[in-house]
Amino acid sequence: MPAPLKIARRSLLIASATLLSLSTAVPAALAAPRPTTSPSVTPPAHMSAVGGARLGLAGTQVELGSGAPVLPKDLTARSWIVADAESGQVLAAHNAHWRLPPASTMKMLFADTVLPKFPKSQQHRVAVTDLAGMGAGSSLVGIKENESYSVHDLWLGVFLRSGNDAVHVLSAMNGGVERTVQDMNAHAQNLQALDTHVVTPDGYDAEGQVSSAYDLTLFARSGLQKKDFREYCSTVRASFPGATTKGKEGEKGKKGKPTRESFEIQNTNRLLSGDYDTPVYQGIAGVKNGNTTNAGATFTGVAERGGKVLLVTVMHPEKQEHNEVYKETARLFDWGFQAAGKVTPVGALVPPRGAAASAQPGATPAAGQAGGADGGSSARPVASATAGSGGAGTALAIAGGVLVLLAAGAFLVNRRWPLPDLVRRRTRP
Repeated sequence: MPAPLKIARRSLLIASATLLSLSTAVPAALAAPRPTTSPSVTPPAHMSAVGGARLGLAGTQVELGSGAPVLPKDLTARSWIVADAESGQVLAAHNAHWRLPPASTMKMLFADTVLPKFPKSQQHRVAVTDLAGMGAGSSLVGIKENESYSVHDLWLGVFLRSGNDAVHVLSAMNGGVERTVQDMNAHAQNLQALDTHVVTPDGYDAEGQVSSAYDLTLFARSGLQKKDFREYCSTVRASFPGATTKGKEGEKGKKGKPTRESFEIQNTNRLLSGDYDTPVYQGIAGVKNGNTTNAGATFTGVAERGGKVLLVTVMHPEKQEHNEVYKETARLFDWGFQAAGKVTPVGALVPPRGAAASAQPGATPAAGQAGGADGGSSARPVASATAGSGGAGTALAIAGGVLVLLAAGAFLVNRRWPLPDLVRRRTRP
């Protein structure tokens, strides 16, 4: 039996003994202020406390136990978080709810929102209007107008090359950019990602577009419930369709058949694909990176070692070294795998509102949220197990520095983290 499944089943037993009622409402007092135009170098004095009161505090939050390693000394990111993907426990965080420009990590929310809507085999012929409105200097996969692409191709373009052109085509298929932005904001609210305000579906810098390390981690955790999402975010390289060329004129003036060549694309997540100064991280299996002038470098990753699955998000390292966001993420992964079980959690990743409601004793999953154990591309944003938020008036509280984690046992039945075997084999020594 795979180790992650053992963890899920063990968590289910714990959940059965500790299941309590969950609150689906997050008080307005926990929501952060309106987004600002550009980030300050200083975190705000008051931030959201969704997931635990300590997560709303500025600075580093960690409770080291006996034998726990100290945090890396050379972290320069404005915000970061280390969480157990299975239990939802936040092992450590730094300005977790600081609302910052997310860059292309926003594409995780885009994918979690739109990916379930179209079968991967569906073909779409790109119209000129599909590619309108992209920001100057956008990252592109190389989509051509009047060419047809499968949905599978388009998602590879989104995840591997962070192609804003692929995002805009999929948005057009979804009813347009405006409709897609509305869908993403609604889905963020359902995930209780209250730091997030979407303006563009591709994460391109825009007035008021913000998210947080906490919210980006929620997006990754929700997306990873979906089989297709896991496949795309873990793919290292793939073949992508190029332009169609007319057939050459042959004998007796007859034209040959048109041909369409392809080219290789490689994942720009350097912990997955590697670089001259950044080795492939052992156990890495996604998720998404980003980089813009306003946001700096951002990254959310998921990795597995010894049956433990961690999520790490890093936003805007101040150090200007090449691939610094990946280097700081790797150091936090190393710390998290060593510290797991030796630290007291300082917060938790909350479940979606629907999951929290359905965790009430005797409740059944809401329509569109139940699903099979394969974690396939369904519309449900199921997050498992634990949930929490701190502050007055919330269902969860922190007392004496000990966070009480509540388990939504009904959702653990269908919860698995079958991270790609290919990636595991490739990254293990």
